[in-house]
Amino acid sequence: MSVEKPSPLDERRAGFARYKNDVKKRGKPFYPYAMFHDTVMSLVVVGVIIALAAIWKWTSWSPHHDGTHQGLLGPEYAAPADPGTVSFVPRPDWYFYFLFDLLRIFKWPESVFLGTIGIPTVLLILLLALPFYDVRRERRPSRRPVAMVAALLTIVSMGVLTWKGATAKEALASEVIADVPNWVKAEHLPPAALPGANLFATAGCTSCHTYLGVGSSNLDAPDLSAIGARGLGIAFQIRHLQCPSCVNPGSPMPKFASLGPVRLHELAVFLESSKGTH
Repeated sequence: MSVEKPSPLDERRAGFARYKNDVKKRGKPFYPYAMFHDTVMSLVVVGVIIALAAIWKWTSWSPHHDGTHQGLLGPEYAAPADPGTVSFVPRPDWYFYFLFDLLRIFKWPESVFLGTIGIPTVLLILLLALPFYDVRRERRPSRRPVAMVAALLTIVSMGVLTWKGATAKEALASEVIADVPNWVKAEHLPPAALPGANLFATAGCTSCHTYLGVGSSNLDAPDLSAIGARGLGIAFQIRHLQCPSCVNPGSPMPKFASLGPVRLHELAVFLESSKGTH
């Protein structure tokens, strides 16, 4: 006489019943014991964060808020950001180095979606769904080759991407500069516009604007490939670069007055010379 094999659901129910009996005999349930410990530890962590914030604030405070007073955890304020700099290399925090290097693999703008949203989101969903599709009771590493190989590859890939992101030299500006000769040829730019084109490539303008398909459009920033066809004039371009919100109220574009009159004029000449490829 054959004995009917219990279904996986019956096995899980029986295992859960054994767990409940074992908890009653030898252990303590998650609620309220473990939950109480987690709550206490969370309060400790929050308290430490608040204490560090208070120490930073009240030991670095200065009457003029000029960032000159060095506290125990650093100054209250650092130097204000200069949107006109052409030498600053933006770097993420160390825990984003892996994503920083991932974006160097998936070049913008066509495939940047994969590096920023696609791959991280898919991996996060797989991680969150792990308890639902991995229902095996076996937990010994030697009996779980697929899971161990996946975990090892994840650790190695994250480590390699983090290390490469930490040691990588910023190539974004050089990649944009490499397109300047194409701009000159496609737009038939005069020699006088070349310094402004190089400045446009190195000053981070393509972080918000696009030019002949290069760059990314952020905050509704317009494409500048044919901005010169509007006939705005060099003087207008300079005034707009110095104070965008003064010329266009409500503009989110930062001021670039720190570039100085010479470089502002170079950039204005380049913009006025950009009349499109037609």
